[in-house]
Amino acid sequence: MRNRPFFALRGCCLAGVLASGALMASDETVDQAAQSVEAQQAQSELQQQIDRADEATRSAIEELRRLEQETRQMEAANATLSSRLVSEAERQQRLNQALDTLSDTRAALPMIEQDMTEQLTRWIESDLPFLTDERLARVASAGSPEASSAERIASLIEAWRAELAYGREVDSWRGRLEIEGASPREVEYLRIGRIGFYYLTPDGREGGVWDKEERTWLALDEPARRQVRNGLRIAADQRTPELLKLPLSITANDQGGQP
Repeated sequence: MRNRPFFALRGCCLAGVLASGALMASDETVDQAAQSVEAQQAQSELQQQIDRADEATRSAIEELRRLEQETRQMEAANATLSSRLVSEAERQQRLNQALDTLSDTRAALPMIEQDMTEQLTRWIESDLPFLTDERLARVASAGSPEASSAERIASLIEAWRAELAYGREVDSWRGRLEIEGASPREVEYLRIGRIGFYYLTPDGREGGVWDKEERTWLALDEPARRQVRNGLRIAADQRTPELLKLPLSITANDQGGQP
C-alpha cells in the first residue's frame, strides 16, 4: 500500500511531462505559423516589387519608343527644312545677283528697244510689200511713250512673233494695186509665206509676181495665172492643197526676208 503514492506521483510527473511536451509542440506550431505568414508577406511584397518593376520597365520602353518616333520625325523635319533653307539661300543669291545687275539692265533697255525697233522696221521695208502699212503701224504702236521700257519691249517681241508667223502662212485678200505709169485698180493678192507674192485681176487676164531683187512686179503668163487662181482657192479653203508651179519672188541666195 505504501507504493501507491509513489506510483501516483510518478503518474503526476508523467502527466506534467506530457503537458509540457504539448505546450512545447503548440509553441512550435505557432512559430511555424508565424514564420509562414511572414514568408507569405515577404513573398507578396516581393511580387508587388516585381510588378512595380515590370510596370516601370514597360513605361520606360513605351517612353523610349515615343522618343525614338519623335526623334525620327524631327530628323525628317530637319532634312526638309535644310533642303528648303538651301533652296532659299540659292534663290536669295540669284536675287542679289539680279539686283546687282538691275541698274545695268535698266540702262541698257532703251538701247535694246531702239535696236529692236530699227531692225524690225528695216525687215518690213525690205520684205515683200504685203500689208506694209499695217505692219509698220504695229511697230509704231509698240513704241508708245506712255508705256514703260519693259512694256514697249514686250510689244516689240509680239510684233516680231507676228512677222515670223507670216513666213508660215498662205494668205489672200483683195486690195488696191498701184503701179507706176498705170491707174490704181482692185486686184486679188496671194501670198505664200515669204517666198511668193502675186496678184491677179478679177477677170483673170492680168497677173504678176513681185520680184524682190528688182523690187517691181513682173507679168505672169496664162499658165502661171491659172496657178495663182488655184492658189487663191486654196487660201480660201475652196480647193484641196496641191503643189503650185509658180515663179518665186526671191532668189536662191535670198533668205526670205530674214533679218
